[in-house]
Amino acid sequence: MGADTYCLVKSTPLGRALINSPVGILELSASVDGIYSVLLAKDRNEEAGQLKNGNEITGSVKAAIDSHLEQGAKELEAYFRGELMQFTVALDLRGTDFQRQVWQELQQIGYGKSCSYQDIASSISRPKAVRAVGAANGANPVAIIVPCHRVIGKNGKLTGYAYGVEMKQFLLDLEQVNRREAV
Repeated sequence: MGADTYCLVKSTPLGRALINSPVGILELSASVDGIYSVLLAKDRNEEAGQLKNGNEITGSVKAAIDSHLEQGAKELEAYFRGELMQFTVALDLRGTDFQRQVWQELQQIGYGKSCSYQDIASSISRPKAVRAVGAANGANPVAIIVPCHRVIGKNGKLTGYAYGVEMKQFLLDLEQVNRREAV
């Protein structure tokens, strides 16, 4: 590539919604293809329940984004009440091929269950890629929905989590309690 060569990246319209949860206010972002990210809201002064889209988003694009946000919010609220064990909301997962492969595998971990980074690496036929699996797990943009909190160390101990080990423990405990109550 010459010095004058550059690449333009098409901007994707995103909308967002804020919802209250037991772990704090969650900010959901969505594109027309699905939920793009789930983050802990940084601005605690905003009110949960609001949908925000840029003024340039209208018509069918706005309707699709709003639909994904509403479904994502409803599913997360049901998850925290112990009424939802499998998310069905559409996702717009963006990452490398390897990351997306790991994120797909994370979605196979059953509610209330856990596995190790080694287990994930082996299940995607990359048994030596344990550290890369850990990095992909840490880069998961849709935490909770793609359950990266269910991945623990090979020794059974909790390892890092983007939102802190305390939140990881809370989510694992929530699932254990709800799983026992469902039986």
